[in-house]
Amino acid sequence: MRSDRQQGPRGTGAVDADTGENQKPLSDEAHSAFTPPLGIPLPPPPEDEHPTSEFAVPEGLTADAPAEPEGSAFVPPAGVITPSNNQTTGGFPAITPPNGLPVIRLTKDAPWQDRMRTMLRMPISERPAPERIERQDDTGPAVPRVLDLTLRIAELLLAGGEGAEDVEAAMLGVAHAYGLDRCEPTVTFTLLSVSYQPSLVDDPVTASRTVRRRGTDYTRLSAVFRLVDDITSQEEFTLEEAYRRLAEIRRNRHPYPGWALTVAGGGLAGAASMLVGGDWPVFFAAALGAMLGDRLAWLASGRGLPEFYQFVAAAMPPAAIGVALSLANSGLQASAVITGGLFALIPGRALVAGVQDGLTGYYITAAARLLEVGYLIVGIVCGVLTVLYGGLQLDAKLNPEAALRHVERPYIQILAAMLLALTFCILLQQERHTVLFATLNGGVAWVVYGALADTASVPPVAATTVAAGVVGLFGQLLSRYRYASALPYVTAAIGPLLPGSATYFGLLALAQGNLDRGIPHLTQAAALALAIAIGVNLGSEAARLFLKTPGATAPADRRAAKRTRGF
Repeated sequence: MRSDRQQGPRGTGAVDADTGENQKPLSDEAHSAFTPPLGIPLPPPPEDEHPTSEFAVPEGLTADAPAEPEGSAFVPPAGVITPSNNQTTGGFPAITPPNGLPVIRLTKDAPWQDRMRTMLRMPISERPAPERIERQDDTGPAVPRVLDLTLRIAELLLAGGEGAEDVEAAMLGVAHAYGLDRCEPTVTFTLLSVSYQPSLVDDPVTASRTVRRRGTDYTRLSAVFRLVDDITSQEEFTLEEAYRRLAEIRRNRHPYPGWALTVAGGGLAGAASMLVGGDWPVFFAAALGAMLGDRLAWLASGRGLPEFYQFVAAAMPPAAIGVALSLANSGLQASAVITGGLFALIPGRALVAGVQDGLTGYYITAAARLLEVGYLIVGIVCGVLTVLYGGLQLDAKLNPEAALRHVERPYIQILAAMLLALTFCILLQQERHTVLFATLNGGVAWVVYGALADTASVPPVAATTVAAGVVGLFGQLLSRYRYASALPYVTAAIGPLLPGSATYFGLLALAQGNLDRGIPHLTQAAALALAIAIGVNLGSEAARLFLKTPGATAPADRRAAKRTRGF
């Protein structure tokens, strides 16, 4: 058998066997790129094709572990304490409780201060959702008007001496009552601000207000508390009604006229002089000095002088009368007269509010309040020292050793303490139905202090702390029984505990140039003032322990006021 194609001469190509003609050589393009060259064995035939997916895992790589089945929304996540076994199921903390967020009911089951304080003491991400009252005539929250109403209410509370935490609680309660859930209030000594963010994708709305004037009117403060309570508890309390009530509160006049305040200041100084051992002539001398100082301070205020100079002017007449009695050798206790005048001037209300703000974590506001107290005390020191220095130049017989003479007159001192608290209530412009409770609370405070200091020989600082704690406890319980502020029941009652005598003898020693004796007296006065403030706050917190926290299942769930742990 022969082949049809013969190889021709080299380079001439192949020769056709039938025609004998030479053919042109085949080019490289004539060969298939997939055909092996001559002399190389053919590859094995391909198996059946198995196309692979682009999502398949390449060779040499390990596949991920199979995903766990999706859990149910009603199954408690790891780390949650279940009611059945009361044990955690893992090491990770729960973010959302298995039964949902607790609901705070905006009803009168608990005072609104405690309901809102519970939310304030939680991080924003953990705050429970309150059960908002459905208002039938509202199509939606009018954000600018609600924020404006919130700031105006907060301004009256802060200007009246209320603590920063209670002011923020009031702001949060008003905002939530009118539908602003994602709301964050902020309170400093002079600036109020509130921010509302409708959702995570919307821009926040922020409003602020500056508190420029402060006044002491606990009647107005109680009216504002009732307004906040009505807003947070009544279903048909509209914005228009709230604005109308707020305007009425602003227009209301003080319950006591100016002459009554002057007489009350004199009675306070006279009662304080009897607490430290004075008799009836000393009572009238101290009252006269306090009333002259009050009128002089009003004159300085009418001339536009700052409050510092008003305190300087008010401190001078009582000290001048004491020096005059000493120069006249009348036999009356000049130290009791000056001490009574100091009782009427010591800013106990601002001191208690400043320490309370510091204990609850509002350090900027606390520092500002305490700085204000420091300036006012420096004003008192300047006025008293000026008169005492002049009296010493005239050879006045002012003996600091009189501080060591202690007179025990229980019945007279209890009546004097109650009279001091009564006159303090008038100076604070309290409502008449709160005067009796505050007066009795002041008497109880002095009884507790006298029993500890005189009978049990407890140090004065410890006895003052316990007595102030009783005042704070009773004041908080009374305020929650009436859904009102605790200040009217507390501020006047701590009047008998104020460190008037220690302050006077410290200033007298400084005027005499005796620093070794003056500094310990002033240090004792500062310690007594801090003991009063801490005792009042401790009593207030003890009162809240008897109340159920909204949204909490156990007493351990109560949130503390402190926001950090020291780091």
